[in-house]
Amino acid sequence: MDQVLETFDRDFAEALLSEQYAAMRMSGTGAHHVRIAQAQLPGARLDWTTLGMRADFAVEPMGTYCLGSLRSGRVRYRYRSTEVLRTRGELFLVGHPDEAMEVAVDQVDADWAVLDTALLGAVAQPRSDAEGPVRLLDRSPTSAAAAAEWSRVRAAVRALVDGTPGAALPALVAAQAARLLAAATLAAFPSTAVVEPTAVDRHDAHPATLRAALAFMESHADVDLSAADIAAAASVTVRAVQLAFRRHLGTTPMAHLRRIRLHHAHDDLRRGDPGDTVTAVAARWGFARPSRFTALYRAEFGAPPSATLRGRAVG
Repeated sequence: MDQVLETFDRDFAEALLSEQYAAMRMSGTGAHHVRIAQAQLPGARLDWTTLGMRADFAVEPMGTYCLGSLRSGRVRYRYRSTEVLRTRGELFLVGHPDEAMEVAVDQVDADWAVLDTALLGAVAQPRSDAEGPVRLLDRSPTSAAAAAEWSRVRAAVRALVDGTPGAALPALVAAQAARLLAAATLAAFPSTAVVEPTAVDRHDAHPATLRAALAFMESHADVDLSAADIAAAASVTVRAVQLAFRRHLGTTPMAHLRRIRLHHAHDDLRRGDPGDTVTAVAARWGFARPSRFTALYRAEFGAPPSATLRGRAVG
């Protein structure tokens, strides 16, 4: 985790929670233990939050999407017209970005993901009949299976972050992890995101779109790219560029971008700059897990990356 924030002081507890989540007023007597262990990602944050207290909060709109589940304890949320009790194990959205609420906590230990609203727009586009950017429509997931998949993704991202203690994730890896959380969130919760290509998308998924996307990806492979970035470079929607890749190459934009980066990693390994290791080169090009990188590399080039680095170059 990047940092741990902790206090046992009531006033500091209110200030800390207001700084990290949303402006709020706290009431309650007794102990006020707050501990937040957090990891930053581009446009997102993972929190492990402990609220060792029984207290009530009046919370202003958060301006972000905060979702997750309780490890222990319980929380009662009161919105404008509804009241919901949350207990251990269930995945839920705390509140919509523009939604104020009253919250009663009772000895809570929780895992949260806090997502900037713009992050959802990096992985999907809104329906034509939806106003504004992509947004979530409900505080509960669509199904137990969707909730389980979201929790699996969050755990994988958490393991990735915890696997680099005291060091920042490589930029490409961190950005991909954040977008993975956003994509999992859109898959788990009802939203205004486009699900299927429109007639215009199908028309735009022609070879010229593919060529524009490929040229952009080749020249920007070393920087963080989302599907929305690639679509914008080709002057089409995300669904149109996805359909173009599927129609003409039988793959997805992000899978093809991974292959481009794999070839750049291959070139770096063949060059063998002083101090380079397989792990370092893999991370440089956005491959977080060396074992996964080795499997992809062997499938593409017929030999492990270590052989290329040692001078037994392939291809």
